[in-house]
Amino acid sequence: MALNIIKLCVGAESVEDLLDWQSQNRDRWAPGTAEHVTRMWPKRADEVLDGGSLYWVVKGAILCRQRILALEERRGSDGIARCALVMDAEVIRTEAAPRRPFQGWRYLAPEESPRDLPKGRALDDALPPALAQALAEIGLR
Repeated sequence: MALNIIKLCVGAESVEDLLDWQSQNRDRWAPGTAEHVTRMWPKRADEVLDGGSLYWVVKGAILCRQRILALEERRGSDGIARCALVMDAEVIRTEAAPRRPFQGWRYLAPEESPRDLPKGRALDDALPPALAQALAEIGLR
């Protein structure tokens, strides 16, 4: 069964900021992909590669995801090996799901992952984080 990863989208104010950054860096990656390099390699890599996605937390809420295609080693200028999460370039909008800040990345079980928004709702404004949090607390997320 697929296992997802959740990560803060540091520096982004919106999903559009993520899209813009990936568009500006597209020439660094294989066609149709985007990458995020992280220090830690997932110990549960087989589960992540079995259909998992990287869920992005933007301004306190999960708002989108990208399907993880591969995990590849990248060495920085310091010679330290890191893990590149190689993802599908398509960014899929999700229902807003509030999340508190955390460092690094975490696993996200499929049953805890927000649903994808229908294609026609992809550009809808996200709920304010406080409202999304209140709805989640009463089970209406």
